[in-house]
Amino acid sequence: MSTGAASPPQSRRPQRKNSTLITTLVIVGVLIALFVFGTQIYTDVLWYDQLGFLNVFVKENLYKLALFALAGLITAAAVWASLYFAYKKGQAPQAPNRRPHRPYSQTAPGQGVPGQDPFAEFQDMFNQNMDRYRQSVDSMRKVLLIAIPLILGLFVGSGAMSQWETVALFFNGGEFGQQDPEFGRDLGFFIFSLPFWKALLTFLSTVVILSALAGIVMHYFYGGIKVNEKSIDTTRAFRMHAAVLAALYLVLRGAQFWLERYTATQSQSGKWAGAMYTDVNAIIPVKSILAIAAVLVAAFFIVAALTNRWRLPVIGIAVMLIAALVAGAVYPWIVQRFQVVPNEQAAESEYIQRNIDSTRAAFGLENIDVQNYDATTATNAGALKGESETISNIRLLDPNVVSASFAQLQQFRPYYRFDDNLAVDRYKINGETHDTVLAARELNPAQNADSSWINQHVVYTHGYGVIAAYGNQVEADGKPKFMQDGITATGEISENYEPRIYFGQTSPEYSIVGGSESDDALELDRPQTANDQENADAKYTFKGDGGPNIGNFFNRLAYAIKFQSSDILLSDVVRPESQVLYDRDPTDRVNKVAPYLTVDGNPYPAIVNDRVVWIVDAYTTSDQYPYSQSQELGEATVDSETQSGAAAALPNKEVNYIRNSVKATVDAYDGSVDLYAWDDQDPVLKAWQGVFPQTVKPVSEMSAGLLDHVRYPQDIFKVQREVLNRYHVTDAGSFYAGDDVWSVPNDPTVEQATPLPPYYLSLKMPEEEQGAFSLTTSWIPQQSDDNTRNVMYGFMSANGDAGTGKDGEVSDQYGKLTLLELPRSSVVPGPGQAQNNFNSDTEVSTELNLLRQGASKVTNGNLLTLPVGDGILYVQPVYVQSSGDSSYPTLRRVLVGFGEKVGFAPTLEEALNELFGGDSGAQTAADAGVDEKKADTGSSDKPDESSDSPSLQQALKDASAAMKDSEKAMKDGDWAAYGEAQDRLNKALAQAMEADGAVAE
Repeated sequence: MSTGAASPPQSRRPQRKNSTLITTLVIVGVLIALFVFGTQIYTDVLWYDQLGFLNVFVKENLYKLALFALAGLITAAAVWASLYFAYKKGQAPQAPNRRPHRPYSQTAPGQGVPGQDPFAEFQDMFNQNMDRYRQSVDSMRKVLLIAIPLILGLFVGSGAMSQWETVALFFNGGEFGQQDPEFGRDLGFFIFSLPFWKALLTFLSTVVILSALAGIVMHYFYGGIKVNEKSIDTTRAFRMHAAVLAALYLVLRGAQFWLERYTATQSQSGKWAGAMYTDVNAIIPVKSILAIAAVLVAAFFIVAALTNRWRLPVIGIAVMLIAALVAGAVYPWIVQRFQVVPNEQAAESEYIQRNIDSTRAAFGLENIDVQNYDATTATNAGALKGESETISNIRLLDPNVVSASFAQLQQFRPYYRFDDNLAVDRYKINGETHDTVLAARELNPAQNADSSWINQHVVYTHGYGVIAAYGNQVEADGKPKFMQDGITATGEISENYEPRIYFGQTSPEYSIVGGSESDDALELDRPQTANDQENADAKYTFKGDGGPNIGNFFNRLAYAIKFQSSDILLSDVVRPESQVLYDRDPTDRVNKVAPYLTVDGNPYPAIVNDRVVWIVDAYTTSDQYPYSQSQELGEATVDSETQSGAAAALPNKEVNYIRNSVKATVDAYDGSVDLYAWDDQDPVLKAWQGVFPQTVKPVSEMSAGLLDHVRYPQDIFKVQREVLNRYHVTDAGSFYAGDDVWSVPNDPTVEQATPLPPYYLSLKMPEEEQGAFSLTTSWIPQQSDDNTRNVMYGFMSANGDAGTGKDGEVSDQYGKLTLLELPRSSVVPGPGQAQNNFNSDTEVSTELNLLRQGASKVTNGNLLTLPVGDGILYVQPVYVQSSGDSSYPTLRRVLVGFGEKVGFAPTLEEALNELFGGDSGAQTAADAGVDEKKADTGSSDKPDESSDSPSLQQALKDASAAMKDSEKAMKDGDWAAYGEAQDRLNKALAQAMEADGAVAE
């Protein structure tokens, strides 16, 4: 007995110890998680504060927290009230059993109470189970009354946080000063207010539904709802509860019906965006009727709750459902089928015109300068006289091809790299503006991936310098002609600028930099030059304010947790004055400080006032613009450059309004971000300036040097040209017929069918007095199985010259869109047909085959389109790259095309003269091509011999004639003649190779 009395305490102690241990571990785990979460917030605060945008971080999160708390509290309070009322008022009085109760357990399997049907037997069992469940729930009632509302509140509050932008715009949005064509309301109502009211009604409807579900369950548990054999009994309290919630839901639904009248103008579901004939004449009136009906039926429910008479609300619900079915579905179908379809063009014409006008306005296309351009294909001598301004600026360097040349000639060390897609800009050299291909010499983190932590994050911290080459000139041997080059990356643009690239597109995840004047320099600065006094590579210590201080213990601990690196906490290279640089990509930095903007995928570097800055374009967007056709940004901005990874497309996002409202700069040395209100009349930007005041500077603060390098952004231009595929048509009748739909041509220089990218060129458009640095694109007819004509239908340029030479003054010509429309009977080749003309030309293909000898690779550069000589000129540089690890592409030939004729020569001038009867009449830039005596494909066994020697030219002519004879003999089926022609072709190619210095294998 003593043993038996002692054993119970012994069995309880381990349980208590285990319970205490588990509780302690849970508390410790929660505290650790909270601390880690807190360090993430703390490091974000440090980052935003150092950059001067702490108010953005604070306000964004205050909006989110406020919505989370407000939505969560409203939901929790409503659900709790519903549960509490159902528990307190919904218990049914005990009624005598209608039949003798017999516990189910006393009934043998397969047997019931005599005379009792199976349903009654099941009901007895169910009621007994419910009694047990009710007892279990009742024991946890107080906990559940708190837990269920809190859980639902957390769930709904978390979802509400995503609406912070909608709420912020509602409270800060203003007017557009333009009205929609259907209701006559200012567009600001549709873009700022309507989304808020829709979100609010959706939230309140969700709260009512959750409250109703919770109340039903509680009523059921406590007898407010009781399922009998032939009926369902409910208490008066349940009926009152249900009536109030039904009335609330119907009022909210009525408000939603009313708002759906306005959302019809934003519909994207039909052939054309906006409210069409059926919407205006059937759906919108029906929505008004249903809104009124819903409110009336809600009133019936309130009356029923007070009078306990339910006939009227039941009839009201039935009538409303029938009306919703008949008036909301059947009637619009009848209108569409019997009024619209038989005469659709006439019925929809007014609304199609609304769609055209609104879409063009929403995408900034309402003021295009449209010019008829009856392009000729005649190649008469002197045809390009007067076109020297454009011809002399033709860019022969393809920024997507010559990156390898930049790397071989200017990289110097494997820990540097150049972007695959170089930038195109313009700089004034000796008073003359030149198109320039340039790139920042950035750090290559992949080179140090396997090195030590100190090398990755302390030693290799930055790139060095901007390398730039003339776009329209090359060295005599085809290499880029640099204007800014060398280890120190100095030259004609600037000899005295800050060249270090701490913030770029390929910067390391984080770097620890800086220190006091007495600290040793730890950062590798650049390779040694002949002028350096020491033999080792130069060292450097960062001297700017580029990141949060990491010198104190707590900051080190916070960043050690953030980057999951104990080295930050333990290494002695982290000094009291050290800073940590991270989030260094220019696009990411702009995205973080302006989360409301959509950022262009093509930031580019520029030397401005002796600093390297990244210029980043950013957009305000909306998907709420009435009658505007939406575009999917990701699809609209895809082209051959994004497909190859050389550039980034915009995110997948549906928009029907876009403005290039902000120009941003990111300093490459200290990472400072400046936002400028480029379109200060954009109502969406104004609204965001109200949310985050003093974060966006006026254009007046932009320096003249910065304005000189602003250009028209690619991504918005690609979206605009996608819209213009259809919306170049401004007449509703023609638009309805769809008889003039265009397509952006595919890039003929790549195998995969992807759109041709727009190109930056300095050119003078027809009827313009002077040239401008412009972004250009072309169009061909819409391609289909029935139509594959690749002829030119349109060409558009966007003026990208913003500078006037004065600080804060923007040229009134910037952003001007000029569209040249060619006749629909045009026979002017499109880009694909022009490329085919190049590829199929016998002399061209013969010489290209010659250039491919010895394992050399021939690459066709970008196909440029120029409206000159009253026609369309195509220019394409041709590069040759020999085999070998150290080879790189060099320019060897220039292809030109006009109409069906082709010119092919080492220089642009020769090619144009060949094309235009011996004299094009235009003056080309100096060094616009190669000197064949110096050109080198990279093959060390090829002597430096002129390939335009008489023997080579004669061999090429013989080869061309032999190829033509081969084709003719093949068509005629004369195989003897075909074999003889092939022998002559092989002999001619061998003679050409010998004359050009190649060794036949």
